[in-house]
Amino acid sequence: MNLEGRVALVTGAAQGIGRAIALALAEVGADIAGGDVNLEGMEKTAKEIEALGRKALAVKLDVSDPASVKEAVGKILEAWGKIDILVNNAGITKDNLIMRMKREDWDRVLSINLNGAFHCIQAVLPGMVKQRYGRIINIASVVAQAGNAGQANYISSKAGLIGLTKAVASEVGSRTVTVNAVAPGFIATAMTENLPEPVKQRMMSLIPLGRMGTDRDIASAVRFLASEEAGYITGHVLNVNGGMYMA
Repeated sequence: MNLEGRVALVTGAAQGIGRAIALALAEVGADIAGGDVNLEGMEKTAKEIEALGRKALAVKLDVSDPASVKEAVGKILEAWGKIDILVNNAGITKDNLIMRMKREDWDRVLSINLNGAFHCIQAVLPGMVKQRYGRIINIASVVAQAGNAGQANYISSKAGLIGLTKAVASEVGSRTVTVNAVAPGFIATAMTENLPEPVKQRMMSLIPLGRMGTDRDIASAVRFLASEEAGYITGHVLNVNGGMYMA
């Protein structure tokens, strides 16, 4: 894979899966603009990208705020003139049973996970359509397909993201812009490290491959969908879940 000459915007790239995606794209030649509310963390990721020999731009970005998205995209276009790849990775959880869920927790998760992707797609699409090239990859979740108790807001946001993926793919395919989603399963992160051992074991029992995924597993899938090799794939949901959901 070779992404030399391509510019990618990765949201939520200060840590975790977003950081891994940014580094994976940089490893094959892309210059990376990373957007995150945690600018200090984003600047650390930018230094790692530069150590790989690629250009990096760290921007303060709150995807739930259309003005913040517009400002960040404007800075990237001013610096590099284009955005070829958008990875909508920024997301949060605020879990609770539906009967106990606060309205503000419902709204906050939807505003970042789903509305945030909408804001970013709207901001970058005019340039992609004009240049007749683009790759948009949305990070969904296995639970958007399989369901899970206590995550009605998160699941609704990620299921909505899958629907958004298919809708936008239908609209912009004629302009050689592909739109796909990656649906991670249980991924080893700082959050899952703190789970009680019985919970970890129950999660592992659901995975035929017998291990939790890594951030690099997700990054590799994104890198493929961002590449020329994936040019005839659009409107697709790529499951990266060790086999725990096979429908």
